Amino acid sequence: MAIQFHIALFVIWTGLLFSPAISDLIITKLEREIDLRSQVVRTASKLKIENNGPGLASIFQLVFPNYQAKNLAYLRAVYYEGTGKTRRNVVNLQTELVELEGMPPELTVYSVSLPHNVQEGKSITLDVFTVLVNSIIPFPEEITQADAQLVLFQDSAYYLSPYSVKIQSLKVLLPSKRVESFTKLQNAKLMENAELKESVINYGPYDNLPAFDYSPIVVHFENNHPFAVAEDLLREIEISHWGNVQVTEYYTLLHAGARNKGGFSRFDYQSRYTFNGMSSFNKLFARLPPRAHSIYYRDEIGNVSTSNLWSSSEKTELVIEPRYPMFGGWRTTFTIGYGLPLKDFLFEKEGRRFLNITFGCAIDDVVVNNLIVKVVLPEGSKDVDTFLPFPTKQSLEVKFSHLDIVGRPVIVIQKDNVVPELNEHFQVYYKFSNLSLLIEPFMLISGFFFFFIACVAYMHIDISISKSSASYLAKLQMDEVQVAIQQIQNIFNRCLAVHDLLETSLQDLSRTGDVQSCKSVRKSADGTLKILAKDVMPLLVFLQSASQASQIWPKVEELVVKEKELQEKLMLKHSTVVDSFVKKQNAREMNNRIAPIQSKLAILKQEVDGLLDVINEF
Repeated sequence: MAIQFHIALFVIWTGLLFSPAISDLIITKLEREIDLRSQVVRTASKLKIENNGPGLASIFQLVFPNYQAKNLAYLRAVYYEGTGKTRRNVVNLQTELVELEGMPPELTVYSVSLPHNVQEGKSITLDVFTVLVNSIIPFPEEITQADAQLVLFQDSAYYLSPYSVKIQSLKVLLPSKRVESFTKLQNAKLMENAELKESVINYGPYDNLPAFDYSPIVVHFENNHPFAVAEDLLREIEISHWGNVQVTEYYTLLHAGARNKGGFSRFDYQSRYTFNGMSSFNKLFARLPPRAHSIYYRDEIGNVSTSNLWSSSEKTELVIEPRYPMFGGWRTTFTIGYGLPLKDFLFEKEGRRFLNITFGCAIDDVVVNNLIVKVVLPEGSKDVDTFLPFPTKQSLEVKFSHLDIVGRPVIVIQKDNVVPELNEHFQVYYKFSNLSLLIEPFMLISGFFFFFIACVAYMHIDISISKSSASYLAKLQMDEVQVAIQQIQNIFNRCLAVHDLLETSLQDLSRTGDVQSCKSVRKSADGTLKILAKDVMPLLVFLQSASQASQIWPKVEELVVKEKELQEKLMLKHSTVVDSFVKKQNAREMNNRIAPIQSKLAILKQEVDGLLDVINEF
């Protein structure tokens, strides 16, 4: 693999030796930094550009070798005024993939629109950020459990540009001090112009380099950073206008580092993790939106209880522990789900609603080979549109769920090579009528209505053979008796509720001393009890005359007597307590007056409850 790569670099190098510059722009100063401390390659370049020819310059070209362009996951060009903390007017510049006539086929060109025309002799400073995936290659490709992971990275010590560069330097940041080898270059005076210091390799500075100058370098170093790659990630975001956004994420996760060989020892891994599993990982950190709720994490077997959650008003962090540590070449599949408050993510503007939510993967330092985001809109949504800050593939589907009639529109967004830098907010716009919210409740109400109509009709259908038989008449009378008993129970339960209200008024009196309020409760209770006594009389008359109630009637009659007596004792207690408060008697005197009444009340309450239980069993 390394030999093939060197051949490719040689072809590009020789193909560029005689390529002409494409404009009069020159780069007067260039500082480049390549960060190799994770599984992706992050490059930050600061370019000072000068217009060295006649006319105005409004376009700046960025070129990449094809082998890098196919792995380019993120490209950002930034213009700002000032330096350091005094930066102001920061502008993200528009970049576009273009094809230029005469450009070598080994190169891919991006055009950057400058924030303003650069006049002759004037200069402008830009920052260019790139992220490359699949550019750090495990070498060797297979290691044992106890081995450290060694990797290769190839690039150019010179910044590949269609413009000449007056002075430039390169800094390569490594994850550790262990470097097996790196390319050392010599300057015009045959002196080495590359230096390894701690975990940083410095190349340059290099002066007066022509356009398309290219000098291949290879770095072979140790990198035990988790190479966590989601081969496939499906994020389903379902909007409910009843107050919730449900997010479900389906992961197929791979450790894309050097493959593990020679088997796996759980004992060695747990006893000496630092030396027997240094290139593996056993935890993943997911950063969910604030106020996420109903969070779960499960795999094919079921719920994984080793996960941990920390939540606050500002952030929600989920620590995921797979069932087994992840070594090179190993895979796992799992699902994460959580709910979000609708008001935090759904907004309204100019008569349209729009969802504003993040696009990429919630798990730290995970590269996604194939990301599919499905946004499920409520049924009845129309005029759907999306806005994303980067190009994607989009399509439209329909999903049917419970109580759906025509289905819910689903926006499907697909993108390859997704890195954490792409975890930006995107918007889905649509129109929705509030009347559509009433469709599902109306269907539920209608369904229950027709169900109850059917039940009522069934109950009133006469399917008996004869209405004059003795057994049928007896059954009818028994049904009437049971209905009457049920009504009597309800009335007496309401009486007991009034009793509880009187007891509560006495407690409030002892706390507040408000005698008038207590008397008012007593007056209201008297009226209620009289009404209930009037309601129960016809039922008692019916039970006394019904032959089917002959067994239960004595208990009902006894219940009437006991409840009446309980009523009288409770009224006596109430009057006594109120009188004591009016006469301003102390607690001891009051207790002495109501003690015999209270003991009788306890007995009567127990007897009434027992009689109600007996009647309830009839």
